[in-house]
Amino acid sequence: MDAEERRRGILELARRTGSVMVGKLSADFGVAKETIRRDLAVLEEHGLIRRTHGGAYPVESAGFETTLAFRTTMHVPEKQRIATAAAELVGDAETVFIDEGFTPQLIAQTLPRDRPLTVVTASLAAASALATDDAMTVLLLGGRVRGGTMATVDHWVTHMLSGFVIDLAFIGANGISREYGLTTPDPAVSEVKAQVIRTARRRVFAGVHTKFGAVSFCRFAEVRDFEAVITDSALPLSEAHRYSLLGPHVIRV
Repeated sequence: MDAEERRRGILELARRTGSVMVGKLSADFGVAKETIRRDLAVLEEHGLIRRTHGGAYPVESAGFETTLAFRTTMHVPEKQRIATAAAELVGDAETVFIDEGFTPQLIAQTLPRDRPLTVVTASLAAASALATDDAMTVLLLGGRVRGGTMATVDHWVTHMLSGFVIDLAFIGANGISREYGLTTPDPAVSEVKAQVIRTARRRVFAGVHTKFGAVSFCRFAEVRDFEAVITDSALPLSEAHRYSLLGPHVIRV
């Protein structure tokens, strides 16, 4: 197996499992750890992975995006803590937008149930989680359903959103960086998120630490567009401070 084949194999494994470790890759491919580290460096230079201490994880891009089912298996405790912290920011909002994705789905499940709340969402999973609650009025945005994320997109969604003024939006992204803002691989998804940014009075980003520094294909917002950024404590405090200098209150849980 030459270097190119090995790197393709490493990338395929990272995308299938969510992360890879240098030691295991070295054993699996029968090469030295230093060879694997060089392979990971090359893949990172091409924007395909991000290295971590002892390993790497795949970067979502126009050619690769994880499914909702896969996301329900990764960083679940962190996402649950983020969701709990997010729900505490609802305040006196009467209308709330819930984005597609697993973390927003968890936020939906933790929304206050002690008063009436109108929830607007493109996520079939979020709508399903809330629809039977008597305190909730759920507006599911109609459009083309993306099978991987079980959420609606395209002009039907953006047209509906353009007629709303939403008090608070909980928004996710495939990547967030200080230089490129918030990004996602799919242009149709980007259009929906950009319309939410225009529609909502308050905007909160919620996502695990692996999102930070990652850059995908379509930019839909700047960091300064958000009043708060909620993530887990694995994001270094120094990096959280750099994001806070751009405007939002950064909450690590």
